[in-house]
Amino acid sequence: MPFKNSIIILLAVLLGAGAVMAQKPYRIGTTAANFLEVGYGSAGSAMGDAYVSVANDLSSAYWNPAGLAFMTRSEAQFSIQPWLVNINTTYAGVGLALPRVGTLALAVTQVGYGDMAVTTMDYQDGTGELFNASDLAVSFSYARSLAQWFSFGASFKYINSQIWHMNANAMALDLGVMVNTNFFSFSGKREDGMTIGMSISNYGTKMKYDGMDLTWPIDVLPDQDGNYAQTAGQFKLEGWELPLIFRVGVSIHPIATATNRLTLAVDALHPNNNAESINVGAQYAYTLPSTGTVYLRGGYKALALKETEFGPTMGAGVYLRMMGNLGVRFDYAYRDIGMLGNAHCYSIGMSF
Repeated sequence: MPFKNSIIILLAVLLGAGAVMAQKPYRIGTTAANFLEVGYGSAGSAMGDAYVSVANDLSSAYWNPAGLAFMTRSEAQFSIQPWLVNINTTYAGVGLALPRVGTLALAVTQVGYGDMAVTTMDYQDGTGELFNASDLAVSFSYARSLAQWFSFGASFKYINSQIWHMNANAMALDLGVMVNTNFFSFSGKREDGMTIGMSISNYGTKMKYDGMDLTWPIDVLPDQDGNYAQTAGQFKLEGWELPLIFRVGVSIHPIATATNRLTLAVDALHPNNNAESINVGAQYAYTLPSTGTVYLRGGYKALALKETEFGPTMGAGVYLRMMGNLGVRFDYAYRDIGMLGNAHCYSIGMSF
């Protein structure tokens, strides 16, 4: 009974978060490496990012590392996500499910901003030079189930950001847990009951840019005559925090049979650079015996959050069983980002 009471309280907190969301956002634009907030993996993106309690594949390394513990076989995954204004993002990883040890995973996230023209006050149409910018995150994850109903996971990240001749580095840690319960189990089985997931992402050091582009001639005595105008000086920048995100979510399965499975999920997010928000999502899976599984997904990101361009999401996927205990998976996600346009995510994976 105490456990059920705690679940009811958790649900009340999630459903009552709308009142909290009425608070005006603060600290907007005060973090670096914001590519870590984009969301990677077509399955989670198609469900409106409501994935912290659903993740059980290799993309769990991003959403909730504890989900890696529920991988029954080793996996490799690659995702490409053309983002806004010709920004390209890619995600690739491999995970090894080791019996009696746990799951080990290595994932790489890369963002390319393309080539841009170098402009100055004297050459506002361009100097003829081009520069580029890119972001990179490399994570190593470990997850393990301490019981059939409880798992934990952790990811250690190296983060790098580069803008022409400047760069910044940081180290970060992700932590997550997942709990399967008998609550709301329409089949009576624990694996079909409500799942609770929690994660904290990007807890780490600050990023401080440095490089030759910060060296610039400075007139140290502008009010005095003399040869001071070309004195070499370097700007010293402050360190910027990473986008810290705390997620808590629940998911239930109103339909859970041998061939049909419906999952409904809701996540509450508390970031350090915006107001709180809620993501909701759904996934329907139809399994064909000895052939594979077809997925249909939908959701809504940043529900009821003021001044946001995020909105409905949808997608589909298919998992095919191959010869030799191999499996191939294809997933697609579509995002509506309001006046900023649409975004698509394509993922391919293999289990072995």
